[in-house]
Amino acid sequence: MLSVSRRAFITVVGGTLLMLAAGANATEPFPTRPMRLIVPYPAGGGTDIVGRVLGQKLHESLGQPIVIDNRGGAGGTIGTALAAKSAPDGYTLLLVPTSHVINPSIYTKLPYDTEKDFAPITMVASAAILMAIHPSVPADTVSGFIEAAKARPQTLANFGSAGTGTVFHLTGELFKQLAGLQLQHVPYRGGAPTVTALLAGEIPLAFETMLALQPHVRAGTLRALAVTSLRRSVIMPDIPTTAEAGFPALVADNSYALFAPAGTPPPILTRLHDATVAALALPEVRDQLREQGAEVVGNSPAELASYVAAEIPKWAVLARQAGVQSQ
Repeated sequence: MLSVSRRAFITVVGGTLLMLAAGANATEPFPTRPMRLIVPYPAGGGTDIVGRVLGQKLHESLGQPIVIDNRGGAGGTIGTALAAKSAPDGYTLLLVPTSHVINPSIYTKLPYDTEKDFAPITMVASAAILMAIHPSVPADTVSGFIEAAKARPQTLANFGSAGTGTVFHLTGELFKQLAGLQLQHVPYRGGAPTVTALLAGEIPLAFETMLALQPHVRAGTLRALAVTSLRRSVIMPDIPTTAEAGFPALVADNSYALFAPAGTPPPILTRLHDATVAALALPEVRDQLREQGAEVVGNSPAELASYVAAEIPKWAVLARQAGVQSQ
């Protein structure tokens, strides 16, 4: 039979070993296996393009493959919900565009909390939005499109976007209001299907990122009317801004932000943040994204959290004014 002192000694030693084991687990290297980056839109769109550029560089810096998991549908909420329910271990990340902060005002029953269910890592990049038309539309300017749409309301009766509640949808709704047009919104399951529909002439007009539209504009298969930014794009300087076209209130961009599920350990979040910001600072990454019409950001988790908190009520006002809501 053990004495009291010997039992106490064993208890102390056992507790110490458990603490040492816990400490060893806490300091295990990260990552040690492949990681998943959820992009809640189909392949080929702006978010997917940014995700693949970032994923390749994170693969190189973290030493593990980054698997891009495209989960499109419902304005990005399907893939976002999947990320929210994933294990908070750093092996599942989420890359979302501006629609992430718009959706709380659009969807009455989101299966996640936009602010509470995600740990901010960094704002990755911001891309200008192009207003583009099919070449069959008899217009070369924004004012020309408005005139044509008023003269041919049955032919030029709609516009397309990457989905209900996306920044592209609300930008189109704002354009309708400012231009006094009665255009019907046609939602698609992401940027790539929207561009495909525009190329096919299924829709005469679309709002999408320069990332997705620029190659087709350069090829002459689509025509860009304006860029919805304060300044002209450095890579497409011939395209006027919406302010120059007579619509100074029509200003919007699409920002891409990186998150992890809430509850991810702080040391892992720091590792992910540092690796991402380092990747974004590489000249080849900046050049790759800039060639597509996007500018890298790479801010702090606190700055990204502040952005989310400020943008949700801002977009709620426009969504309410436009009467946009989904189930």
